[in-house]
Amino acid sequence: MARAVNYQVAALYRLPLPIPQLPVSRPTTATIHTDALRHNLTKVRQTAPNSKVMAVVKADAYGHGLERVASALESADAFGVAAMSDAERIRAAGISQPILLLSGLDEVSDVARLAELQTDSVIHHVSQIEFLEEAQSVARPIDVWMKVDSGMHRLGFYTGDVPVIYGRLQALQGKGIVGKIRALNHFAASDELDSPVTQQQMDVFQNTVQGLQVERSLANSAAILSWPSSHCEWVRAGGALYGQTVVEGKTGADFGLRPAMTFSTRLIAVNQIKQGERVGYGGAYECPETMPVGVAAIGYGDGYPRAVKSGTPVMVNGQMTQIIGRVSMDLMTIDLRGIGGADVGSVVTLWGPELPVETIGAAAGTIGYELTCSITRRVRFQED
Repeated sequence: MARAVNYQVAALYRLPLPIPQLPVSRPTTATIHTDALRHNLTKVRQTAPNSKVMAVVKADAYGHGLERVASALESADAFGVAAMSDAERIRAAGISQPILLLSGLDEVSDVARLAELQTDSVIHHVSQIEFLEEAQSVARPIDVWMKVDSGMHRLGFYTGDVPVIYGRLQALQGKGIVGKIRALNHFAASDELDSPVTQQQMDVFQNTVQGLQVERSLANSAAILSWPSSHCEWVRAGGALYGQTVVEGKTGADFGLRPAMTFSTRLIAVNQIKQGERVGYGGAYECPETMPVGVAAIGYGDGYPRAVKSGTPVMVNGQMTQIIGRVSMDLMTIDLRGIGGADVGSVVTLWGPELPVETIGAAAGTIGYELTCSITRRVRFQED
């Protein structure tokens, strides 16, 4: 049964409202595999069996759809979001799991709203403690996660300041403003398995919080999969839940994960192009022989990266081939030599279980996370 829609929240945050499923002229589709999401959560639990799992669903659940993913992962112990609007959307969807606002509150008025939403907050800067101290009362104490800068130097308290910060949070506990106090950090290089940086950060963090009565969270997805000693009371799973990894040369499948998205479209034309003729903007590809060239309804206007070059893999009717020429806003051209049965209407798979998004990310000089986060609103989403 579909969950009720909070139209007031949807209007406030300019969220897309449900509309009847109408025929569309553009066949570009992102299919979300909810069974893969649940499989990946189970895999994370098996990998870190003594830890609670926070499912990170920021950036519209890495482009997979916040409400869809949160509903599929209701058995997670908590959800991590980057914006208050994400917490609003999760609560509007009727989900009651704990939520952590990873960037923390931005102003004094956020204190009351966090309490109303029953949402925890990261505290990474002294200004946020001042916001809490200005609050006279709250509907319920707010659990806070004190962020320690163990070496990434982005957000967090310097290690020498932590005792004072912890003391101020304890004082707020006594006033009923703050509930539980936990501690976390963020790794800078946990995907680099031969780097000493992660172990150094673990040592700094553990030495800093030693003696404090706090639950700890160190491990992001890469650390969950590759650094068992980082598994504390909590782990924070992001990309792993979507079947992805950022470890160079690896895919999620190498860690027993399943891709949670298939990005696909269809051929809208098949043309015979003569030897020596050039294809696409700038004539970037010259046909080495007379050959069939497919035109697919997909481009950077849908979120597929323009940066990829000729030779980037793509699948047609389940058979591997390659992109030729430049990706344009709405279209791409594909080498159909040796592809049996290719015709108008044939399915084109840009990434999915047989063609990892990490492979396409590498071809574009980025990571799979960016690709799934970049899918645009004209793409139709569906579940299988």
